[in-house]
Amino acid sequence: MNPRTRPETLRYTAFTTDPAGGNPAGVVLDAAALDDAAMLATAAEVGYSETAFVTASDRAARRFRLRYFSPLAEVAFCGHATVATAVALAERIGPGPLDFDTPVGEIALDTSAAPGGSVTATLTSVPTRSRPASEAEVHASLTALRWSPEDLDPALPPHVAFGGNEHLVLAVATRERLAALDYDFDALAEVMHRQGWTTLQLVWREAEDLFHARDPFPVGGVVEDPATGAAAAAFGGYLRTLGALPPSGAFTIRQGEDLGRPSLLRVEASGTDPRVRVTGQAVAIAEARTSPRGGGA
Repeated sequence: MNPRTRPETLRYTAFTTDPAGGNPAGVVLDAAALDDAAMLATAAEVGYSETAFVTASDRAARRFRLRYFSPLAEVAFCGHATVATAVALAERIGPGPLDFDTPVGEIALDTSAAPGGSVTATLTSVPTRSRPASEAEVHASLTALRWSPEDLDPALPPHVAFGGNEHLVLAVATRERLAALDYDFDALAEVMHRQGWTTLQLVWREAEDLFHARDPFPVGGVVEDPATGAAAAAFGGYLRTLGALPPSGAFTIRQGEDLGRPSLLRVEASGTDPRVRVTGQAVAIAEARTSPRGGGA
């Protein structure tokens, strides 16, 4: 495609109201004419962990078809790019419900605008699930992370959780262990490719309804995500499976603080509905290039 006729790529950062915080995503609202190679090339040029492409639109019905690409490959689902796209659309066609057709199924969204103009989006995930991780899965991951079994919180056992993508959930016993993350990029990427995981959801529980998270994403060519909506949904399902949800079912995840890009994800789950709601805001950011290995999704 001639670069002069290429559709505009917007840049938003999700799960924050600060352009310097959150998780940046590319958003292409008119990608109907782009083939797979063009979408992958656009995602690589943008350099963020994911770019969302709207490949079909029915604005009257507020229904849209989305695909997601990292700089290296197509991704089945991306929560922060979904929130970014929802906010970008709400700013253009007005707040209200949206329906996104994605490779993992239909994602319903609610968008609302505050008096000051900021837009909040809530996505309802596909049905989540969670299973205990095997000893081999945990051992390989801990080795790549340069962690030991003693670093983990025995009250929150390792699981593989799904909320559109699969994520290995590892809970650590201390905030210091989480802050000192320094992993083997290539070794962890190999483990994740072998297992089909999108990120690792590394968490520390500060309180019953407050968690801190870090999400390595080497399979996408990115060291770490500053905010991960799909993993947040999967984590809600994980807590439901363990019977560890707070009584209200609502909790907060703080992410990105160790990267200098603080993010806030509000999550709601119930003991009966396998779907999980993840809420956040997003704001437009100036055009910028981010290194795939050093940025975040």
